[in-house]
Order: sequence, then C-alpha cells, then structure tokens
Amino acid sequence: MLLDKKYLWIIIGVWALIFLPHLDLLYINIMEARNFITAREMVNENNWLLTTLNLEPRYEKPPLPTWLTAISGMILGFSNFALRLPAALVTLLLLIYFYKFSLVLKISEKQSFLGSLILATSFYIIFMGRNGQWDIFTHAFMLLSIYYLWQLFSLQKNLWKSAFLGGIFFGCSILSKGPVSPYALLLPFLLAYGSVYKFRDMKQIWKPLLLYLVTGIVAGTWWFLYVRIADPEAFIEITTREASRWTSYNVRPFYYYWSFFIQSGIWCIPAFVALLYPYLKNRVSDKKAYQFSLFWTLSAVILLSLIPEKKSRYLLPVLIPMALNTSFYVAYLFRRFKDLPLKEQWIVYFNHGIIAVLGISFPVAAFFVLELEDHWIWYILTSVTLFGIGGATLYYLKKQFYPIVFYLTIAFMSSIIIFGFPLSEALLDNPRFRTYAELREKIQEKKLPLYLYGDPAPELIWDYGSPIPVLSEYELDQLGNHFGILLEEKDTVILKELGPQYLIKSSERYDLNQVSPGSSGYKDRLVRWFYVLEVRSEGVTK
Repeated sequence: MLLDKKYLWIIIGVWALIFLPHLDLLYINIMEARNFITAREMVNENNWLLTTLNLEPRYEKPPLPTWLTAISGMILGFSNFALRLPAALVTLLLLIYFYKFSLVLKISEKQSFLGSLILATSFYIIFMGRNGQWDIFTHAFMLLSIYYLWQLFSLQKNLWKSAFLGGIFFGCSILSKGPVSPYALLLPFLLAYGSVYKFRDMKQIWKPLLLYLVTGIVAGTWWFLYVRIADPEAFIEITTREASRWTSYNVRPFYYYWSFFIQSGIWCIPAFVALLYPYLKNRVSDKKAYQFSLFWTLSAVILLSLIPEKKSRYLLPVLIPMALNTSFYVAYLFRRFKDLPLKEQWIVYFNHGIIAVLGISFPVAAFFVLELEDHWIWYILTSVTLFGIGGATLYYLKKQFYPIVFYLTIAFMSSIIIFGFPLSEALLDNPRFRTYAELREKIQEKKLPLYLYGDPAPELIWDYGSPIPVLSEYELDQLGNHFGILLEEKDTVILKELGPQYLIKSSERYDLNQVSPGSSGYKDRLVRWFYVLEVRSEGVTK
C-alpha cells in the first residue's frame, strides 16, 4: 500500500509538471472559443440548461464540461488558465484511475506506474489535457465507469456500490459528449473483455448490472430530454444537422486511422512494437492481460474506422488502452534490455537516440529559427535542460541502463512544457495584431450599437467579451441611425447596398491573428473591418 501511494504521488507530480505550467499561454483556438463562450453565457446570461453560443441555441455539445468550466471561471475569473484548468484536472483523474485499473488487471505496480507515465506524456493526451475541449472529459469519465464495471464483472465486494458509481460516471461521459465514448472506449472494452476473460457468472450480477445501465442512462440523458421538451424546434434542427455530419462531413477512407500509434508522440515506436503480438506474446509478464490490452486497442481503432467522419483527435480514446499495451513492452525492456541481442536493442537505440539528438541540437536550431529578442532567458533554460537530457540519454543508452533512459524521456517532455512553451511566443509576429477587446471599450465609451455581418468567428466573439448580434443580408435595411458594423474584407461591398442614406464616419482594421500574414496558420476569418455608419442628413446625396 505504501508503494501504491509512492507511485500515485509521482504520477501527480508528473501531471503537475506537464499539465499546469503556462496553461494560459497559448491563444484560444476555435473549439475552445465555442466552449468558453457557452461557459461565459451560462454565467452572464444564466443559460445553464438551454446553452447558447453568441445567444443562439447550442445543443450540439452536452453541458457537463461547460458547467465545470463556468464554475471555474466564476471562482478564478474568466482567464485562459481558469477555463483550461478543469480539463487538466480531469486528466489527473484519468491518470489516477488508469493506474488503479492497471492494478486490477493483476499486472505489477511498477508496470502500472510506467503505463501511467506513458499515458501522461502521449501527444494527444497532453494536447487535450491542456486544451479547453471536451474529448478528455468524456473519455476520462468513461474510464472511471469501466474501472467500476470491471469490479462488477470480477465479483468484487460492494457490487451495488460499484454498479451505482459506474453508472454515474457512465452518465457523466454521455453528459460530456454524447455517445462518443460509449462507442469508442466502452464497446471496445466489452469486446476485449468478452474475448479474453469471458463473461461469467452473469446470473450473480444481473441486478447490479441493471442498476449500472439504468443509472447511466438516466444520468446521461436527462438533459437531452429537458432540452427536447423546452426548445423542441431548435433541438431537432441541431441534432438532425449533427447526425448528418457523421456521414457527410470530413469523410475519410477506412484506413485513415491505420497510423494511429503516431498519436502517442514520443512513444510511437514503442507503441508500434507493442502491437506486434507474435514478437511480444512470450516476453510479457501476463499474457492474458497483454491480449486484453491489444484487443481493446485494435477494437477501438476498427470501430472508429467504421465511422465515415474522421479526425485525428477522435483517436484520443485509443491512446488509453494503447498506453496499457505499450507498458508491457516497456516493462520487458526494464527487465531484460541488457540481455537482449543487438537485433532487438537497435529499435530502442533508434527511438531514444532521436529524442537525444533533438535535445542536443535544440540550442543551435532554436537560435537560428526563433526571434529571441525578448526570450533569451527561456531559450537558455530550455537549451541547457534539453542538451543535458539529450547527453544523459546517449550516455545511459551506451551503458544500457534502460530505466534511466525511460525516466529521462519523461523529463524531456516535462522540460519542453516548463521551459520551452514560453518560446512559442517567439513565433507570434503579426505586426498588425489588434484585439477586439479594444473595440469593445470603444463601443462602450461611445454607447454605439455593434453588429456583425456574415459568419461569426467564435474566437472574435470570445475576444470581444460579450455577444454581438449577427446580421443577414435581409436585415441590413433595419439598422438604426448610428451604429458600428464588423465586416470581412470580401463583404465590404455591402456598404454600397446600404445606399446613399448612410455616411461612413470612420473605419478601422482589427486582426486577431498572432502569426504573420505570410504564415500557414494565418486565418482571414479573424480579420474584420470596423465601420461606424450614420444616417445622412436630409438633402445630402450619394
């Protein structure tokens, strides 16, 4: 038990190093903007159940993560850090229960610990855990549900308690992103469990299992039923549109996810090796548990591949069983690396050698690539740390001390977050950057009505700080005597459509892009022209 606590404290420490530093640094992306606007309007407009985006119904996403984010904003203020903190905290929950779930598989505490570190440092786990998107919530809650479901299947004590808690977290998963995780994480788990461990003694657990299902369905669907009754027209329109996107939007071929192991980032090569069942099956400590993790991983990939709509971030649930699967290979290296023939060692040298070379070469590469005028301290700290880790990795690879090499890899990822993240600001070089928050101050000072024409960019609405009425072309003749309007450059032609009755009093350009116009990440939709229009005096012609 003491060992459990030691490993758990280390997991919490690694989480704190990776998921908390500079959480407020990166600018808000489009998905975050949508979520954060809804959270802000929950608080400011009291739209806690009938959720909105720029005061328009937004029922595409269930509200649980938004509630948590709104509460965090109420307590800590609506800063980037406060709004991203709930995602980071639920990632900690994911890591702790991943460790606990690994233990119930009867694999060693050490391997369970290693798997948790692999999961914590996987690319998409880091990305989603430091980002205000809701995928991490639904899959974290589902893993908790699976943990209690395993207790149920294993006939552990407190079956009714496990059934109730499992059902509650099942409902929380649905209330975070609908049926996504039940399909992408729970169903593959059930397929893997049934294939490897078999469903036995169902007569003894059918009543608790029924409680699990009823609790989960009730906890997960009550909000959908409420919105369906309270705002049926908008609900039906939105759900119909969302359902059609699964088959008509962002469609990719079946094999699109076949490179899924790449999403684990620095662990992509070990993750690939761990998938090679003929090679690893007789080298693992628990063959049955290894078969289970492999089947769970591959089932998740296959089920996701059946859905026409595909995005890289949809692979997030695959990383959970894949981290468990990879831990079998890493644990094998911990035990046997020194004794392996060179034909098995070379892949380890290659994988960690690349990481070492990246660390050693960083000082020179960053010096020539980044504009370091105001970032010398972070550059020096990052360079010294990564160079040192890279050199130490090569040294311990040569000595064949694989455990130290593994922990140096964890340190490598932590150092990038702690010291390297502030250097991202050296890539932000748009000389015409201008925030819409500045425009809001001007609008409030002049007490001027403001309208937005065309498709509203969520980042713009978020940055402005409050809802902006959106106009269609049919509403242009219904404006007042004196107002402001935001237009994309391509839409400035509508000024002619307003006719001779309006006089342009002023015009200004606002650009929320933080990268230069020549950059591939530059988005025209974040640029708007702001015009102040006033009705012309009588007798004034065009």
